[in-house]
Amino acid sequence: MTVSLCVIAYNEEEHISGLLEDIAGQTYPHNLVELVFVDNGSTDTTPALMSSFERFNRDFMRICIISQQKSNQAKGWNTALCSAMGDIIIRIDAHGRIPFDYVEQCVYEIENGEYIVGGGRPCISYHHDEWSDTLLAAEECLFGSSIMGYRRKHDEKKYLSSLFHAAYRREVFEKVGGFNETLGRTEDNELHYRMRKRGYRFACCPNISSNQYIRSSFKSMIRQKWSNGLWIGLTCFVSPRCLSVLHFAPFALVVALIITINMAAQGSSRLLGLLLIAYILFDAAITISAFSFNGFNKYKPLLFLMFPALHISYGIGTLCGIVIGIPWKVLHPSAEAKKQIRKVKRTVRANTIKDEYD
Repeated sequence: MTVSLCVIAYNEEEHISGLLEDIAGQTYPHNLVELVFVDNGSTDTTPALMSSFERFNRDFMRICIISQQKSNQAKGWNTALCSAMGDIIIRIDAHGRIPFDYVEQCVYEIENGEYIVGGGRPCISYHHDEWSDTLLAAEECLFGSSIMGYRRKHDEKKYLSSLFHAAYRREVFEKVGGFNETLGRTEDNELHYRMRKRGYRFACCPNISSNQYIRSSFKSMIRQKWSNGLWIGLTCFVSPRCLSVLHFAPFALVVALIITINMAAQGSSRLLGLLLIAYILFDAAITISAFSFNGFNKYKPLLFLMFPALHISYGIGTLCGIVIGIPWKVLHPSAEAKKQIRKVKRTVRANTIKDEYD
């Protein structure tokens, strides 16, 4: 089976070199693999690194480098889908790393009957100092990030509601179409929701794994959480069913704080006290449990303060998204997004037909 391995990048010079090394070392026959690189208007050396890779790796079936103006991830992925020719389409984030047998294992699972496959995707840090280990502990802990099953490795095959760094049979996109370009951050949630509606299952396989780099500073991590929360709020006005109740846990915390602080200002502080006691006890327990992650260091106690900051920034982002959701929806009508989704569906199908005649 032929494979289209797609990577979207914007100013990823710090991370993409490692991923390109991983791709160059793939054990699956390179003459059956095409690479689709989409540069989303980078201003650093990312395009040059892609071009250098193309010059020194001529054994792949095809290397397609597409440069376009800066856009969101959804538009970049749609660009890649419209260029992909393979029987299997694999999406790899430019912040990611994959083992040398990644493509081989994905093909193996799909040849054995699966339509969408992937594996556990733990986070890693680009730097290896105590502060970076603390940031990694904050991101990997359930309290600091999420409980999504694909974030952790599994000892047996499981069917999940979503996957990261997934491989898809081409027909999945032929039937479901592309990404909703209205969305940022939540484009995967919406696409995978449509796939589940069509009956497709997401197989998380123990023989497949990958990694994702965390943000390199706490400031950028806070900014990421706020943006994630913002798009959860905005997505409520586009495709609310693609979200779960857990997406709104930080929002519920922020709303509860606003209500109880207002009640305390009016002389009734009991609920605020109970809320703070419950949260602090839980925060302390999770912080202590995180000490075992990569060993204890002098920064790990700061997790006790970092977790609330991450939660509140995410919750405030969701609140902002909900507040501005109606005017935002007016400025971003769904008709154009649906048109792009259908366009990708037609293009993927046309590329299949073209490939058959070639």
